Amino acid sequence: MQKVHITDVILRDAHQSLIATRLRTEDMLPACEMLDNIGYWSLECWGGATFDACLRFLKEDPWERLSKLRAALPKTRLQMLLRGQNLLGYRHYSDDVVKAFIERAAANGMDVFRIFDALNDVRNLQTAIEVTKATGKHAQGTICYTTSPVHDVKSFVTLGKALAELGCDSIAIKDMAGLLTPFAASDLVKALKDALDLPLHLHTHATSGLAEMCQLKAIEAGCDHVDTALSSWSGGTSHPPTESLVTALRGTPYDTGLDLDKLEAANAYFANIRKKYRRFESEFTGVDTRVHVFQVPGGMISNLANQLKERNALDRIEEVYREIPKVREDLGYPPLVTPTSQIVGTQAVLNILTGKRYDTISNEVKRYLQGGYGKSPAPVNKELQHKAIGKEDLIDCRPADLLKPEFEHLRQEIAHLAKNDEDVLSYAMFPEIGKQFLELRSTDHLVAEPLELEEPVETGSKTAPTEFNVALHGEAYHIKVTGAGPKNQTLRHFYFMVDGVPEEIVVETLDEIVLDGGTQGAVQGSISSKRRRPSEPGDVVVSMPCNILEVLVKHGQKVDAGQAVLVTEAMKMETEITAPIAGVVKAVHVVKGEPANPNEVLIEIVPE
Repeated sequence: MQKVHITDVILRDAHQSLIATRLRTEDMLPACEMLDNIGYWSLECWGGATFDACLRFLKEDPWERLSKLRAALPKTRLQMLLRGQNLLGYRHYSDDVVKAFIERAAANGMDVFRIFDALNDVRNLQTAIEVTKATGKHAQGTICYTTSPVHDVKSFVTLGKALAELGCDSIAIKDMAGLLTPFAASDLVKALKDALDLPLHLHTHATSGLAEMCQLKAIEAGCDHVDTALSSWSGGTSHPPTESLVTALRGTPYDTGLDLDKLEAANAYFANIRKKYRRFESEFTGVDTRVHVFQVPGGMISNLANQLKERNALDRIEEVYREIPKVREDLGYPPLVTPTSQIVGTQAVLNILTGKRYDTISNEVKRYLQGGYGKSPAPVNKELQHKAIGKEDLIDCRPADLLKPEFEHLRQEIAHLAKNDEDVLSYAMFPEIGKQFLELRSTDHLVAEPLELEEPVETGSKTAPTEFNVALHGEAYHIKVTGAGPKNQTLRHFYFMVDGVPEEIVVETLDEIVLDGGTQGAVQGSISSKRRRPSEPGDVVVSMPCNILEVLVKHGQKVDAGQAVLVTEAMKMETEITAPIAGVVKAVHVVKGEPANPNEVLIEIVPE
């Protein structure tokens, strides 16, 4: 019996679960000295969705975040969440990319790599574990906990033994959806401790209201390490509070040894900082016992809510909840964790919003059903599999075995923008947004110094308010107009502070921006579309707001009914949009990189 060690997730999973991973580095750094003096076993601060959010929303370099945190936390282990062969993206990467990523993360200061696979397929963990060990860092093998007809204690112990054989330094139970119950936690921990001679970590979410009881029963059963979040960012879809567990264990054989005064000081800082991010707060933040029915992880709940809100369909979230277990069963009961949570969740949304189950199948579901992510825990729905992939060969080997080395190719593709291997890896994880980030950085748009103006900005014949709130795709932003280029320029530069961060846009006219509401501080903004509404059988549309990844046809081209004409990205998933009829492409109204919305004609096809 020994003291319990604490990993605090305040710098990663807490804000990922509660405010969609929007916490900025500038708001982490002032607290680092306090956090560094607390005595945590580790601080989780990187990986998961942070890499994506830095590039996509915050316009921050995730590698720079890591190096700054390393410098600010010299005494504390830094920990990250790594998706095995998926790394931090949504596909499998070749072994040389996995090797380069882990080596660069280690070189930039990462100490502990919590490595998991969404399917618990050990083949997808092997390379990442081997490379982590080779760098001299701590490799933590992870069991993704879930419940289904094919998941039980015996299967998890078998997985734990396989992870130990790969050389893992510790084992983590990752209960991403908060599905553990207290006695199930005790049974699982006892079985793993009897079978393995490795430290055991427990990561669970507070979604169902059982997490604190699960932690206590796990500790009594021999769990050595527990994940918590400072109390101001705890509870609901986040994690149990750090201070509460420290208090509960104080004076017992499990005493953490952490100082409550130091914890309270750090918590006071983060309590105040959270107010700054209230616009990103999910309305699904309290206890939700439905998780035991629908098995939706905490981060997935807020994401689903935002996705449906963007489509004015938040009232249908209960339908999506009921659809998720059905899709999961069709896919062979994968644990719901990135990327399978996005794969299942997005398909459930598509099934509900289109009104026809699997009428539209995302590319990721097709890849999953082919075996491109690994072996499903149980057999998949054969009828769905045939519909999705037809007569294509199934993949029964380790998916990465089919991938050729790609790091040097990626380096060449982005050589004109990449300053180092870290930039190449950012591009590898998210090619579109990674490239956009590097392009913005190369033109200094990410650090443009705005011109402060005393008077309202004149835009043509109109005078715009200098400060207002904009609602765009379900998210609210506080905008302060701080400057504008000369009126006589064809392309005019406008400078803004967006949530306190300098931004710049270049427009030909502001007539496209529609403002309504009328009062400063409460103006709603939207972009009007010039595309017409569908009225003909050959009009190609999308079912939800998305970005265009590829345009596969051109004017005058003959197409068959069902032929892919577009590849779109929505909710981080790719979908092929097909021709509704056979004929000839009369017009294409969209280009790669543009946004698109439902009820807009993107391509016109006429019968031949």
